[in-house]
Amino acid sequence: MAKNDPYTTKKVTSNAYADKVPLEGVVVAVLRGTVADRGLELIPQPSRAVSKGEVHELILTPEAVSPGDRVGAIAYLAFVEFQSGGVLLAGDKLFVDGEEIAELVGFDMSHFPNHMNIVARGDLRSGEERGISLNSKVTFLMRS
Repeated sequence: MAKNDPYTTKKVTSNAYADKVPLEGVVVAVLRGTVADRGLELIPQPSRAVSKGEVHELILTPEAVSPGDRVGAIAYLAFVEFQSGGVLLAGDKLFVDGEEIAELVGFDMSHFPNHMNIVARGDLRSGEERGISLNSKVTFLMRS
């Protein structure tokens, strides 16, 4: 990471985003399982750009965490293929098939460049437990 990263040097915050397009994707794999002590390390940056066609993993935590924090308890939700390019931002609301289920809290890069872990705060229930199915619509909307 660059020494002059504007987020780690506190020169820029997520308040720099006046507006952005909603991001949509479809579920390409439904996940099961929870882990009490996963130890995800959220990067300090509150945003990540995604390109059309990229596939990333969605993970939920009940913990009140933010970019730069460590995450213990997690539930595996799904892998999602993004239908267009755009920006994901901590604070975005996460919807599955129109139902709001979580708020994006950060990103873990432990599997990158294969995929990014997109971590959101919500109930500790897996995709399978929630009844998520293949091709379910996933939407990220900027908080108001």
